[in-house]
This record gives sequence, structure tokens and C-alpha cells, in this order.
Amino acid sequence: MAKIKGAIVVNKERCKGCRLCVVACPAKVIAMSKQVNSKGYNYAQMANEDACVGCASCGIVCPDGCISVYKVKVD
Repeated sequence: MAKIKGAIVVNKERCKGCRLCVVACPAKVIAMSKQVNSKGYNYAQMANEDACVGCASCGIVCPDGCISVYKVKVD
């Protein structure tokens, strides 16, 4: 039986750095980048890739729809 691993993709230019996704993530996968986007905001990024289960809590709470959540089969 294949295992499922989660992955997120953050649209860095749309992210305003509100940190709602960081708070919502039960697996502590997301952290804020030290770098800024073109608008001057620190953006969200995957900090702990192996812990992501693809629950989509981050994508649900994102007010700007910046986060896409994927589930990937791992053999």
C-alpha cells in the first residue's frame, strides 16, 4: 500500500505574510521566509517538508488563496 505525502506550493508574490497558515498547520510545516517578495512582505514557505500530511488547513485559512496543497504517493 502506497503512503501519501503532502506538499504545498506558495505563490510568493501574492503572499502578504499574515502568518495564518503558520498558526493553522498542525504539523508545523510552514515558516516565514527571511526574504521578501516584490511588495516587501516576508512570505510563507515549507520549512519541514517531511512532516506535511496534506491536510490543507493552510490553504483553507489563507485569505488570499496563495497556497495550493497537493498529495503525492510515496512508494
